[in-house]
Amino acid sequence: MAKQKPKSRAASRKPAQKKSPARKTAAGMTAATSTARKILKAKGHAQAPARRAAAKQRIAISHHRDEDFKADGLRSYAKYRDLGVAEASRGLARAHVIRLIGPCDPAEVSKLHFHDVDFQMVYVLKGWVKTYMEGQGETLMKEGSSWTQPPRIKHLIMDYSDDVELLEVILPADFKTVELGA
Repeated sequence: MAKQKPKSRAASRKPAQKKSPARKTAAGMTAATSTARKILKAKGHAQAPARRAAAKQRIAISHHRDEDFKADGLRSYAKYRDLGVAEASRGLARAHVIRLIGPCDPAEVSKLHFHDVDFQMVYVLKGWVKTYMEGQGETLMKEGSSWTQPPRIKHLIMDYSDDVELLEVILPADFKTVELGA
């Protein structure tokens, strides 16, 4: 009996297991990808924006020191501890810890406003704060609570505990705040 030569892997595949025509060449992949993008675009799906070249970022380290809380921020009833993120990220983002000075005076703090930002997130480190956000209503945020505020959402602080501390992260680092009529 004659010994048969072993078949190559490709030759031993069943017809259904052979490579599809779109996988045979890089050109086939490019054409398939291009067609898929055209279909998505026609259905109203936007492509992800091209990434812009980001400026080189540095490491920012900040250790807690009470003397780093300054009354030089947006609100007169708050002290801010800058975490060095704005400088390290070359303006991409800002992060600070905010201590709201008690007792709360609603006549001073409860002013409707919005921030012209791309992103804003707040985390309650200590105490509590009662907020109002357009479309959300009143919400009591306690230690461990966090929230995001969509760009330009109208909001205000209604009340807060005497010991409240908030971590806030905002993009970009420099932004405009618009106070709205009472």
